Amino acid sequence: MKISCKETQFTYNIYHIVKAFFPDAEIEQCVDAEQESLVILEMDGGSCFSVAGQGVLGDRKRSVTRQVYDYLSELTGRNLAWGMLTGVRPTKLAMQMMEREKDAEKAAEILRKEYAVTAQKAKLAVEIAGREQVLLESLDRRDGFSLYVGIPFCPSICSYCSFSSSPIGLWQGRVEDYLDALCKELAAIAGLTKGKKLNTIYIGGGTPTTLKPEQLHRLLSWIDEQFSAHMGDGNLSEYTLEAGRPDSITKEKLEVIRSFPVSRISVNPQTMQQQTLDIVGRRHTVQDVKDIFHMARELGFDNINMDLIAGLPGETAQEMRDTLRQIEELRPDSLTVHALAIKRAARMGQEKQSAVHLQSEIEAMVEVSAESAQRMGLLPYYLYRQKNIAGNFENVGYAKVDKAGIYNILIMEEQQTIYAAGAGATTKLVLPHKIRLENGKETNLIRTENVKSITEYIRRIDEMIERKHPPGNHYGQKARPI
Repeated sequence: MKISCKETQFTYNIYHIVKAFFPDAEIEQCVDAEQESLVILEMDGGSCFSVAGQGVLGDRKRSVTRQVYDYLSELTGRNLAWGMLTGVRPTKLAMQMMEREKDAEKAAEILRKEYAVTAQKAKLAVEIAGREQVLLESLDRRDGFSLYVGIPFCPSICSYCSFSSSPIGLWQGRVEDYLDALCKELAAIAGLTKGKKLNTIYIGGGTPTTLKPEQLHRLLSWIDEQFSAHMGDGNLSEYTLEAGRPDSITKEKLEVIRSFPVSRISVNPQTMQQQTLDIVGRRHTVQDVKDIFHMARELGFDNINMDLIAGLPGETAQEMRDTLRQIEELRPDSLTVHALAIKRAARMGQEKQSAVHLQSEIEAMVEVSAESAQRMGLLPYYLYRQKNIAGNFENVGYAKVDKAGIYNILIMEEQQTIYAAGAGATTKLVLPHKIRLENGKETNLIRTENVKSITEYIRRIDEMIERKHPPGNHYGQKARPI
């Protein structure tokens, strides 16, 4: 299958729309400025479709994407759940529509008619966007900020993982060096944000609980020392620490965490099927998950999230139902259900199972997860989608009314500055006004990334700190207000 676009602005959307309809296809892509048509699809079997370069009204990219979507929908006899949407943040679009239309039903209607989103997903998008709006209104989005702290170590690397993390066993001799650099960066962020309100803290990774108890205490004490003034007067709405891997959690570590104002933790099984845990490299048992969860409850943690992944190797909706049955017995305060990207599944030995078949299984898993969440009294409160997946899957967070993960919403909706510290962490500066960069782009959102290499992060920590200064001559790009 071949895609030829006249302009580069069409390549991303068209590729992902075609891939969603034909997840098993090998796709060749090129840009040809000399061709007359805006887009040409050459299908396997000899059929061809083109979008004319004349008569395209309104948003050209959206119009072209819709024409390709309609053609493929008619060709295959299928409608995609999220229609022609290819971005990872469909609720961001829903929220913009609700703010403009002041009417949730009208916003859902636009998603259905203009973007070909199914009625079920359009309803879900505006429902979540409505909950997000309420939570965001409680924050100071202009003068407040959030803090992300990354710990790039794990007990072992799961076969499905694409995050920047390394086995803790290989880095034991340099963890203190990493914490030295991390604490230096955190102190610099505290200085940059002096006088600002700190609304949420999220310590993720990796697996933060790979740190020894005394190392955890060192990190949490430093955060408390550097940012106590920012948290004052009830500014801090949420403080999350991903305990994550049950094989990294001990009672002593939970007691350390409990001695600080951490209000939310995660205990993430991913699945409650022991055979699957063994296959993907999770070095814990199903019983470990239950024991750690109960231990956390006994120590007073009253906001515990659990993560599940739909589409792990060998699992079907039947295994997911059994996993959810066991999760329901634990009654977590929130549940996040991730749909596994097909390309990652292939690396775990799923290549013998067609992507189309796996797609139908994941869809069923997502549906039974939503039903389970409803039985536990958990409501959908945030949603995002993955890139490079076969089909229109979504990852959904469900929570009790007062236990939604606020940071999760902020990272998706990009309406508040998030300062991020640690190897591979990305800071997002949300400016009060748009600026024009030297390349001509206008934006009020500036992203700056720390290097992923742990060694380079330690060595170049001063550079990582310098990158976080507000734009003027930011990250090598001159900018000015507009």
